[in-house]
Amino acid sequence: MSKQLLVNPKICASCRTCELMCSFGHTGTFNPRLSAVNVIYYEEALVSVPIMCMQCEDACCEKVCPVGALSRDENGAVVINDEKCIVCKMCMSACPLGNINYSPILKKMFKCDLCNGDPKCAKFCSPGAIQYVDPAESLDRKKAMAEKLKDVFGEEL
Repeated sequence: MSKQLLVNPKICASCRTCELMCSFGHTGTFNPRLSAVNVIYYEEALVSVPIMCMQCEDACCEKVCPVGALSRDENGAVVINDEKCIVCKMCMSACPLGNINYSPILKKMFKCDLCNGDPKCAKFCSPGAIQYVDPAESLDRKKAMAEKLKDVFGEEL
């Protein structure tokens, strides 16, 4: 199974470094408008949430593309082939999370491509709110933590 991005809003510091590193890694400029990750702050809950493509297993964006411009790469990321893309924006409409964008600056569609298996958003996230992990290992860690909590607090959690 491919690694995937795991987001923990509880520890997001809202520093937006992920946005800057994403845009710099793809365009050579520090411009959040050219980032495939956006940090949204929810004032009522006092929490910041990094929002990016979750590389859906059954990706709607890939299904609706009339020219087959979206496909999976070797890292499991749904990527856009700019040479095939006709910028119809159907993928943007189909994404249930709104994580595909059009850039008038770049004159193309863009989304998270996992930076060829080395996502800059996770690599430079100081608090660790964004991690690039094997989902099986992540689940094992959660199970181990739950077992430790049971040991400390008993079975009635």
